[in-house]
Amino acid sequence: MKDDRLFTLDVSIISGPMTEKFAKKNKVISRTIQIRGDQTLEDLHYAIFGAFEREDEHMYEFQIGGKGPMDPKARRYTNCGASENTGQGTRKSAGDVTRTAIGSLGLKVDEAFGYWFDFGDDWWHQINVVAIADQAPLGTYPKVTKRVGKSPPQYADSDNEQ
Repeated sequence: MKDDRLFTLDVSIISGPMTEKFAKKNKVISRTIQIRGDQTLEDLHYAIFGAFEREDEHMYEFQIGGKGPMDPKARRYTNCGASENTGQGTRKSAGDVTRTAIGSLGLKVDEAFGYWFDFGDDWWHQINVVAIADQAPLGTYPKVTKRVGKSPPQYADSDNEQ
């Protein structure tokens, strides 16, 4: 089903393996991403992956409908099957990211949800729904419309961290 709505999402890194020096220089690290309602959580993952200049793929999940990131009562949408052992126990997935459209999640403006990337290094993100327009203008989506702060290296011991 075609969902032409345009979701504007502010994606902030709330924790991850950054050095103290990097975190002090980059107090806020966020990206604003626009995505259509008919695009999937997997599309959103790849937009976030590119926006934060990640290099290596890992398992990830989105937590929807809880009280924000890390809420154990949130619905979990994963890229790793019906249930997975995340290092924090086995969790049942509410759906597959490749088949779950953004517009099907029941998101509302000012709602927050979570994105957890790399179950070993634990990159935690909070995603805030900034706006939902009735129709997306012509263009290619998802797209990054704003960047705040430098992207941290995916691995804290990386030589390019500044």
